[in-house]
Amino acid sequence: MALTKASKEQKYDRQLRLWGDHGQEELENAHVCLINSTASGTEILKNLVLPGIGAFTIVDGHKVSGEDVGNNSTCMQYVITSLLGWCVFQNRAQAATELLQELNTDVSGNFVEESPEKLLDNDPEFFHRFTLVIGVQLPESTCLRLGSVLWNANIPFLVCRTYGLVGYMRLVVKEHTVIESHPDNALEDLRLDQPFAELKNHIQSYDLEGMGKKDHSHTPWIIIVAKYLEKWFSEHNFQLPKNYKEKEAFKQLIRQGILKNEKGTPEDEENFEEAIKNVNTALNPTKISSGVDDIFNGEQCNDITSQTPAFWVMTRAVREFVQNDGGGNLPVRGSIPDMIADSEKFINLQNIYREKAMQDASVVSKHVESLLQSVGKPSESISEQDIKLFCKNAAFLRVVRCRSLAEEYSVETVNKDEITSCMDSADGEMVLYLMLRSVDRFYQQHSRYPGVYNYQVEEDISKLKLCVNSLLQEYSLNVNVKDDYIHEFCRYGAAEPHTVASFLGGSAAQEAIKIITRQFVPFNNTFIYNAMSQTTATFQL
Repeated sequence: MALTKASKEQKYDRQLRLWGDHGQEELENAHVCLINSTASGTEILKNLVLPGIGAFTIVDGHKVSGEDVGNNSTCMQYVITSLLGWCVFQNRAQAATELLQELNTDVSGNFVEESPEKLLDNDPEFFHRFTLVIGVQLPESTCLRLGSVLWNANIPFLVCRTYGLVGYMRLVVKEHTVIESHPDNALEDLRLDQPFAELKNHIQSYDLEGMGKKDHSHTPWIIIVAKYLEKWFSEHNFQLPKNYKEKEAFKQLIRQGILKNEKGTPEDEENFEEAIKNVNTALNPTKISSGVDDIFNGEQCNDITSQTPAFWVMTRAVREFVQNDGGGNLPVRGSIPDMIADSEKFINLQNIYREKAMQDASVVSKHVESLLQSVGKPSESISEQDIKLFCKNAAFLRVVRCRSLAEEYSVETVNKDEITSCMDSADGEMVLYLMLRSVDRFYQQHSRYPGVYNYQVEEDISKLKLCVNSLLQEYSLNVNVKDDYIHEFCRYGAAEPHTVASFLGGSAAQEAIKIITRQFVPFNNTFIYNAMSQTTATFQL
């Protein structure tokens, strides 16, 4: 039975506050493919099923083994609930699917009892139907093959791996555009240095010196800063206070405006104190960031065709607005922070910003319509709601472009500089990346990972050392890998401890949600978790 709007809001209350109704809708329309329902795989899916992913399909040709039961809390639960543990020797994909669906009945679960290698041989287009593919514990050869198929189809691929006390993720996506990047500590868009006509008129309507005590102490701090900025401009050649000394002088100018009682003592006016407190952020110059400017100057923004994604059409429209209508500025965001003021004054000021934002979005909308018509697409291809959202977040646009796995692994295009510079610290996370690449090389040569049989650990140490040296030699990497790491990776025996898998599962699900909702900024492109030191690092490889 489908959830009503009220029951959905209650069920998903916390996450709706993070990514909103539209983000939740994207999540519910997504279909994720998980390859291999190991401990890490089921942990990732658990964290996608609980917030209400639309559908998932597990691809796994393995049977549930005793090793899976030891690693995997989901399979362990299955064993307990079925008393005699009859899921052992059952297909792993089916066992995980049945259990995961119990976590959230709104989610559709499917499984395919097939290895990814066979699907790639017989039906590679099978993977084209998904919003996102997550590959877990995959051999290097399979990873590269699948990565190529998904890269050519423009489908995001998230590679995840737990190897002993090491967690690894690699995001492979040609281009991921983000409108709602939700930056931390974003500055307000107040335009006090360049007030638009309606704001300027509204500021002029205030007479701080002629108003009574009640109105004076309930004037919004934005108006206070703007009024004293006019005085500052007249005395400083229309230049904003720039350095510490000038800003302190400007704060003192505002402080002098606080009303005084009969004894000449300043009144307790919280709105003026609020104005003084907000001087530094309020006087931030209105300008377009270098990151957004780079996006405007990108090739995708210039060549608009009928196949151009909506993001780039709207980006081009905003660029045209900046050049032709906005006086070199982005559309007004339309929001102001809460502040000390009476309701009437606050709402009037809020409406000034809101109405300007709506006017700017309307102008951008006309540019969008013109661009769509020029490539033979209907104007309703991009909704007014989407355009308003884009304009509101235009200052925070982000584009993530990852390199392909083929580029990372090729001798000609390997990022030697990143690897070498990050190996300055012999115990940094980069050494773990090199070790993971080396155990993959070991697997290619011996069809198993080092140390999987206890009695072979000592013998495998010398073999793994050869793999490490051949990897460094092949890529002409003049770095040193300590023998301690070679010994440690042999002792891991390719184990997948649930504590590490659990951490990785939470991290990977978070990145998956970023990709699906197109909100927040995913990492680019390699993530390493060191459970020994409880540290993480990201690299662009």
